[in-house]
Amino acid sequence: ELNVHHNDKELELLGSGILKREIMKNCGYSDNGETHLAWAFGIGLERIAMKFFEVPDIRLFWSEDPRFIQQFEQNGIETRFEPYSKFPPCYKDISFWVPEKYHDNDFYEMVREVGGDLVESVEVVDQFYHPKKKCTSMCYRINYRCMDRNLTNAEINELQEEVIEQVVNKLGCELRDGSKV
Repeated sequence: ELNVHHNDKELELLGSGILKREIMKNCGYSDNGETHLAWAFGIGLERIAMKFFEVPDIRLFWSEDPRFIQQFEQNGIETRFEPYSKFPPCYKDISFWVPEKYHDNDFYEMVREVGGDLVESVEVVDQFYHPKKKCTSMCYRINYRCMDRNLTNAEINELQEEVIEQVVNKLGCELRDGSKV
């Protein structure tokens, strides 16, 4: 990736990420004890547009909401985005011990699959290595927010329970104390 500093903020361009293991398996690369990784690369045009038009959330570019789309005209480079979501975020933290072959991208991908467009961001809050247990602990903060309505605690708790279940069953991680809804 290429990090560009613009207006005292960092802009990530030329991003990349690891393809899902499922895609690799469908292409004939199986996990028979050997791990195959493939990478996808992007230019980051959405991120440039985010800075240029002052759009705060990359998810808006995939929105079909007319409140977003109608703000931009063809050749209208003077446009500045006018925010319309006044709905509060809902933060949920999760911490767990990771297995040896753990990749952050697997967690990010799984959270996006479970939460879809309700996931505004996922960030690492803490990471440490425990010398006695000889393993690494990760703590993430998931920010849920809907652009056109309030989210209920029950709705987000249901999503978070699914995330917790998949962290254990799909990613093979062990929950730390307190990672409950």
